[in-house]
Amino acid sequence: MVQRRMPKPSEILPLLRPAPIRWDATERRLARAANIADLRTIARRRTPRAVFDYTDGAADGELSLSRSRNAYARVEFVPTVLRDVSEIDTSRTILGKRSALPFAFAPTGFTRMMHTEGESAVASVAQDVGIPFSLSTMGTTTIEQVVDVAPDVRRWFQLYLWRDRAHAKDLVQRAADAGYDTLMLTVDTPVGGARLRDVRNGLTIPPALSLRTFLDGARHPHWWFDMFTTDPLAFSNLQGTDGTVAQMINRVFDPALTMADVEWLRGTWPGTLMIKGIQAVADARRVVDAGADAVLLSNHGGRQLDRAPVPLELIAPTVAELKGEADVLVDTGITHGADIVAAIALGADAALVGRAYLYGLMAGGRRGVEKTVAILRGEIERTLALMGVTRIDDLRPEHVRLRPNG
Repeated sequence: MVQRRMPKPSEILPLLRPAPIRWDATERRLARAANIADLRTIARRRTPRAVFDYTDGAADGELSLSRSRNAYARVEFVPTVLRDVSEIDTSRTILGKRSALPFAFAPTGFTRMMHTEGESAVASVAQDVGIPFSLSTMGTTTIEQVVDVAPDVRRWFQLYLWRDRAHAKDLVQRAADAGYDTLMLTVDTPVGGARLRDVRNGLTIPPALSLRTFLDGARHPHWWFDMFTTDPLAFSNLQGTDGTVAQMINRVFDPALTMADVEWLRGTWPGTLMIKGIQAVADARRVVDAGADAVLLSNHGGRQLDRAPVPLELIAPTVAELKGEADVLVDTGITHGADIVAAIALGADAALVGRAYLYGLMAGGRRGVEKTVAILRGEIERTLALMGVTRIDDLRPEHVRLRPNG
């Protein structure tokens, strides 16, 4: 039988200490985020529906995105025990240079639409952390402005070889002059994917006021205030590109892009050339034979061809085909540090994350991007420790397997 007693005041008082008060609303929001899913939830509350859906959505039935995420859910790690894991090294050589973490920030369009701090916040966080930052052709900050806000960040430039080749060549030259060391040519966009959320939301650049957007905006006055009181939202590296997202994409994307363009770009660009959007081993071989230094296995975050191959499942056969002739990177579906660990173990040289940091940006601007990195770093370190691995470079295929049915 339990015998009860009256507790002493000295036993109760330590339990009554109030939690520290966080006066800063952004800090308070971010403190509650334990993972990327939490940042996504905050982002959904903080931004208009059309803006959130542009980031969160994919093409058609969004099967490419869901399958890519489900592939990571099929990962099973093979841990080893009784290893000293008191110190964990997460650094990784990415395209010839050391990075503090085994991932880079992927290129994203319309970034200042997510939060007015946009690419400036993302690039400055990348600089502080020591990882590469990728600027998109459809970014909302110029090639040169990134240098001004983050002069020491490692800079990559993502290129759409759009119909006006003269303008594309000008962008390439500007990137070279500004010290970008890697050019990332996107090749999975002969036409725009059917991004049905954007169509249903009537998303335009710059955002247009309608009854629907007005009513939605009434729930997000801070977002509209930021948009109206800062520089107008536009594609900083392009000219004459306003209208619906679908209209702009079809003006920029070139359905006539061929291997000859890759060869031309190889002869034009002096730095590292990466081909983004590889979805078949045979295509990886073709672009490497044409002079590419790296391939990025990607289905464009599920935003182009629906039912496209899953990038994670392409890593092993691509690595086996290329045999070290070119670096192999991967994106799409990455929402946890363990996803990055799995990709590296399967043979990828590095991963790129996009949506994850955009959720952070929408949730809290620059501090939200910092939170994204902190979450991913912690998950990577914890996963490695629990696997009995002290260095990200020590990961091998025997550390991981893909379960057939999740």
